[in-house]
Formats: sequence, structure tokens, C-alpha cells
Amino acid sequence: MFQNIRHIIFDLGGVLLNIDYQRTESAFEEIGIPDFKTHYSQLRQSTFFDDFETGRISEKDFIEGIKQIATIKLTDEQIIHAWNAMLLDFPLRRLQILQQLQIHFDTFLLSNTNSIHETCFHNILKSQTGFNSLGVFFDKIYYSHRIGLRKPDQAVFQLILDQHQLRPEYTLFIDDSPQHIAAAKELGIQTIWLQKGMSIEKDVFREKSNNRSAL
Repeated sequence: MFQNIRHIIFDLGGVLLNIDYQRTESAFEEIGIPDFKTHYSQLRQSTFFDDFETGRISEKDFIEGIKQIATIKLTDEQIIHAWNAMLLDFPLRRLQILQQLQIHFDTFLLSNTNSIHETCFHNILKSQTGFNSLGVFFDKIYYSHRIGLRKPDQAVFQLILDQHQLRPEYTLFIDDSPQHIAAAKELGIQTIWLQKGMSIEKDVFREKSNNRSAL
């Protein structure tokens, strides 16, 4: 199905890190923002969240913005806790797959994320594995809030292709959001859309007898 793959770009949430958007939606509803899903979801979000994910506003600005849409007075800690509620765990089999793939492919991480979530998922990773950063699993990591670009902007894919001199037809992108998959396809990148219920360990990378993961 997929041929001549030399480079693999991974999404983070929903692909490597288990996430549940409903948990954050519910957490914000409980503390006084009953319409949170109208501001933020997997498929769409307001400009305010885009700005946070591209580093245009600070953590302080983000927290103050959340306070302004709340129906009651909130503490910084309540907001951070609710915002991080969607971040769950790293299945260890997925991290093992990344280690195996590093032997045979160039691997990259491309995530729409933000500084609050980065701190949280690094803490999750450290508690599970002892590693301080996901950097040990990839040739390079691209976090949207650090590079000022986010998916599905084609510029973020082009940035990776250009910086590492990757040919799109030899590059595979794995993501759980259809709008991100569509943008990558338009550049000629091969793609896998991880739909609900799918996982890389069950549906993409399967063990062969020679212990090399296969597409």
C-alpha cells in the first residue's frame, strides 16, 4: 500500500499520546464554562486557541482569556488542571515502536500544542519512562507554539520537507485529524488517517518475524 517510505512524520495527541477531548470539555463545564466545546474541539477552535498554539500569546494571556469567558471566578490552577485533563498516557508499545523505527527511517514529531500541554505531557512521559523529553524518540520535534505554525497550514509541512531535504513521495504522515491529512496529501505526502478506534500498534505497524515493524 505504501511504497518507498524513508521518512515518517507523527502527530502526537491521538497517535502517540492517548487523549480525550471530552475530559477537558467536562472539566471546564464543571468549573463554569458550559459552552467550552463551542470554543475548542478536535476539528475546529477559535482564533484565541490558535494564537496560544502558535505562541502569539503567553500562558498568562491564555489563562486570563479563559477567565474572561467563565461564568464564575477561577484560579490559575483550576484552568490549568481542566486544560490538561485531556492528556492521558503514552502506551509503552508505541514508544517501543518509535525506537524500532528510528533504526530504519527518519522520524519526526509534528504537534499542534502549547506550552502548558508541553509541560504536562513531558511530566507524564517522565513518570512513565524516566525520559525528560520526547526528543529521544525522533530526529527532530516540531511543536506549533515553538515554530509559530500549526496544522493544517501547508507551510508547516513544507518547513519540515525543506529543512531536511525530504521528498514528499518518500514521506509518510500519520495523524488523527482529517483536515491535517488533507493538507499533507495536497503536498504529495503519503498519509495515514488514524480514525476512531485505530492505533499505530494495531493498524499500522505490525511485528514481522524479523522483528522489524512494517507498514
